[in-house]
Amino acid sequence: MGHGDQRKDRAEEDGGRSSRRALRRPYIIVNMAMSADGKISSVGRRQVRISGEEDRGRVDFLKAGSDAVMVGIGTVLADNPSLTVKSADLQRERVLRGKAENPVRIVVDSRGRTPLTADILHKGGGERIIAVSEKAGKDAPERYRGLATVIIAGRDEVDLPLLMARLYDLGIERLMVEGGGTLVASLFSGGLVDEFSTFVGNLIIGGKDAPTPVDGRGFLNDNEFVNLSLMDVGEADEGVLLRWRVKNRR
Repeated sequence: MGHGDQRKDRAEEDGGRSSRRALRRPYIIVNMAMSADGKISSVGRRQVRISGEEDRGRVDFLKAGSDAVMVGIGTVLADNPSLTVKSADLQRERVLRGKAENPVRIVVDSRGRTPLTADILHKGGGERIIAVSEKAGKDAPERYRGLATVIIAGRDEVDLPLLMARLYDLGIERLMVEGGGTLVASLFSGGLVDEFSTFVGNLIIGGKDAPTPVDGRGFLNDNEFVNLSLMDVGEADEGVLLRWRVKNRR
């Protein structure tokens, strides 16, 4: 799918702003890459390069067009991502629109385990947010002072609907989520995902315990399953990109 198609979808998405304003949450896109057998990493949770140059360009464009990009603490600890926009041209376009060169970068980290040396806190310009629960301790805001804004949302775990309302109030209307499987499962379980995009790469990883795009406890009953409507299918890097709209969202 080309950038022109993504811009068209963005225009259609903007038409639903009034409903999101009533919900007080951003439009949420989950974007992930998985192997042909549905794994996002190896059984040892080692980072695996699944997509190629073409799909990475698509992801960079999607990121540059988002107000914020979010990952869970497991992804930070396993992969140490920076979540920056890689293209200098896309960075310049953001600056010309009056935005920072990178979207706001957010870590969902209930207990405040994000290392102070993590790349997400140091690489590239732009704002960072660490979302924690009360379990992170009262010193969490001071611990990350000068590196990130700390949002406390929830008692034992991060309360995702509350966090989304806080982010919306901060002006974040379009949120891209890049994993991992535990965070994505919680978002789907809460009916918080609007769109699910997954690149299916041309490799087999295997392993019954290897992580998948949606981990967590799983859904037991038919009425709990997340129903999707296919938006688009495309080819890239000897793989397939599938884009779905979530039907039973909130």
